[in-house]
Amino acid sequence: MFRTRLISGIVLMAITIALMVYGSYPLFWVIAAISVIGLFELYRAVGMEKTLPAVVGYISSIIIDILILDDAYSYLLMWFVLTLMVLMACYVIAYPKYNSEQMTMLFFGLIYVTVMLSFVFKVRFVANGILYVWLIFIGAWGSDTCAYCVGKLCGKHKLPSKLSPNKTIEGCVGGIVGAALIGFLFALAFFTKNTEYWWKFAAIGGVSSVISQIGDLTASAIKRNHDIKDYGKLIPGHGGILDRFDSVIFTAPVIYYLAKIILGI
Repeated sequence: MFRTRLISGIVLMAITIALMVYGSYPLFWVIAAISVIGLFELYRAVGMEKTLPAVVGYISSIIIDILILDDAYSYLLMWFVLTLMVLMACYVIAYPKYNSEQMTMLFFGLIYVTVMLSFVFKVRFVANGILYVWLIFIGAWGSDTCAYCVGKLCGKHKLPSKLSPNKTIEGCVGGIVGAALIGFLFALAFFTKNTEYWWKFAAIGGVSSVISQIGDLTASAIKRNHDIKDYGKLIPGHGGILDRFDSVIFTAPVIYYLAKIILGI
């Protein structure tokens, strides 16, 4: 199991690095595809993944990403309203085939998965985005790795939350400190003469780690509510797209706005 998880993790990281470095339309379409797969996994949790309303959600997800890419926000709001109306039409026409919780999850997924993940390409496409985009993964995967290592080595006090009984307070603090340190070292390497950036990257790394851990627990809560262990099996040893990108979903928008406020992008 560890070997499978390690190999798939290395492959995933290699693909991520290649996409973030190249950027452009390949990154956009991969994020759009990941969003649709993530929606499929989320919809499967409520038994809606192969229904007509779900298809509406998949199509809407792609349109939303295109509108965000083009900064067409006035049309984006209109599209959300139209999507909701179409979903409600499916709901009432097929009544009582679907329940209100299922229909709510369909619309919620477009915000939770599609919109939140779109900030990955939004960060990458700004000036110097090729450097700023790594803050997303430092806050998500870097924090997770640090939290896991510290928790295993010296974790003694369990989190009060019932969502992840194996997580410890020491691990959470280790994730925050670790992400801040990685952010600092990253800025030290790429902004050697701009000392102000060293501390800004460290601060962003630490804050994004806190948000990342909330994202992880959010995904766990949804799984617990629907009595599932993993969202899928697409990534060997890791689970589904949402199992691997649950933290990225939360860190991506936070990094975008922190970079605008703190770094002035």
